[in-house]
Amino acid sequence: MNEKLQIIFGLLGGLAVFIYGMNMMSECLQKAAGEKMKSILALLTKNPVLGVIAGALTTAVLQSSSATTVMAIGFVSAGLMTLPQAISIIFGANIGTTMTAQIIAFKISDYIYIIIFIGFLISFIAKSEKAKSIGQTIFAFGLLFLGIETMGDVMKPLASSPVFTNLIGKVAHIPVLGVFVGTLMTLVVQSSSATIAVLQNFASQPGPDGVTSILGLAGAIPILLGDNIGTTITALLASIGQTKDAKRTAVAHCIFNISGCLLFIWFVKPFAALIQYISPKGPEIQVISRQIANAHTIFNITMTLIWVCLINFMVKIVMTLIPDGKAVDMDPAKPVFLDDKIISQPAAALQLVAKEILRMSEMVKVAVGETITIVKTEEISRLEDLEEKGQQIKTLTESITEYLAALFSAGTMTEQQASQTASLMYVLSDVERMGTLSVEVARCVREKAENKYKYTPEAMDELQKSLRTLAKMFEDSIKALQGDESVQIEKLIKRKDKIMDLDLKMRKAHVQRVNKGKCKADLTAPFTNILHLIDRMGNSCVNLADVATNEISLNYFMTIN
Repeated sequence: MNEKLQIIFGLLGGLAVFIYGMNMMSECLQKAAGEKMKSILALLTKNPVLGVIAGALTTAVLQSSSATTVMAIGFVSAGLMTLPQAISIIFGANIGTTMTAQIIAFKISDYIYIIIFIGFLISFIAKSEKAKSIGQTIFAFGLLFLGIETMGDVMKPLASSPVFTNLIGKVAHIPVLGVFVGTLMTLVVQSSSATIAVLQNFASQPGPDGVTSILGLAGAIPILLGDNIGTTITALLASIGQTKDAKRTAVAHCIFNISGCLLFIWFVKPFAALIQYISPKGPEIQVISRQIANAHTIFNITMTLIWVCLINFMVKIVMTLIPDGKAVDMDPAKPVFLDDKIISQPAAALQLVAKEILRMSEMVKVAVGETITIVKTEEISRLEDLEEKGQQIKTLTESITEYLAALFSAGTMTEQQASQTASLMYVLSDVERMGTLSVEVARCVREKAENKYKYTPEAMDELQKSLRTLAKMFEDSIKALQGDESVQIEKLIKRKDKIMDLDLKMRKAHVQRVNKGKCKADLTAPFTNILHLIDRMGNSCVNLADVATNEISLNYFMTIN
């Protein structure tokens, strides 16, 4: 194989190992962090500074600014986060992502293989899921540096190539060209961390004199600025098909990085001198990797300090660029909050699932109320709309179930999250059942009208009373799931006993009416069917109340802020 192909394949292979290690480390860190991710997200308040801290911490844990950005866009789209909050999260994510470059700047080439072995050993021997995740994180950390080392080895021949050094000389002396190269690299790789790692490695290669960097810090900074612009494409792609606020969040991310590039591009040499002053001293090829990492950190901290003071101005800019249009009627059967792009972050995705289930519960409340009206007035013409709502509830349930199935198949959940997901599926089933059974009760009323069944006024009044009790039980169960401490779950469950007593009373009363000739015997089966449906609705309400007593499940129905 000739030298050129070896270099190309070596770069591609090293980059592949690096990105695989980075993604694996992100996934395993997330598993190891588990529910701590939600604690970090709980920092979100109306205070932009805390939002910046939350964004930085989340990105430091996930080792991916793109993951944090996509998560923020998903939350804005779901209405769990305001636009200013999301923008502050984006600012923090830009600081958090600089941790990767700082880690890469450490020279641990002599310890790569022992790190990989230790990580493998821990993940192979450990029995607990958390310990396995920690071992896999260490293993992935080693792979990350193995990829960097591979890229560094194949880059060495390039330093002695006159054609290549001349090309790099042009890039180093024309900042705009450097910005273009950095942007293009990140657009292709879709990872600013990867392209910055390549930049750090390449800049560490010695020039013709064997002492100074082939690129130099002043030549690396414009490429670094371009890397920051290129990473915004991930946010823009994530916002496609989302709400206007989600698009505004993505645009704010672009404005942040583009404005920083436009500002710093005029001060490349003074900025490089500052970074060299505050960074460790030594031969350039030995310290330039740390200098690039520091330049990345200082750039993002500076821009964050500028924009966090102007966050209201940023909101006005994005609101002007993407103004509010006419409201579009949403199909109730389609999910409003679910976002496929954050399935890889289960702690966040489960929040959206809970939000969607709560939205569906509001649809079920309306369905139950409509059923009570139909039972009271016997207006069969209203049944068509109710049946349509029942179909919408069923379709929405299928969409939520598919989303939860995708979460399971993604393989990113901890055992605890998997257990909590099962609880959410349990809740979803009972909420959907309430809607389906209420439609069935209304259909029984239609059957009564079509077959001219004549139930006594007493029977119809008792039926309405049972349905009203069920409606109250369901409403209180949902409140309890949302964390409403005013709901006394013990009393709620006891209402089921009252419904059972009322059920027994109605059955006895019906038999007595049949014996006295007030009701026909052939009405027993349809009337008993209605009572059976009511009994099943009561069971669903009790099931929801039982879940509400479980604090872990309850937390998933709380908003993140």
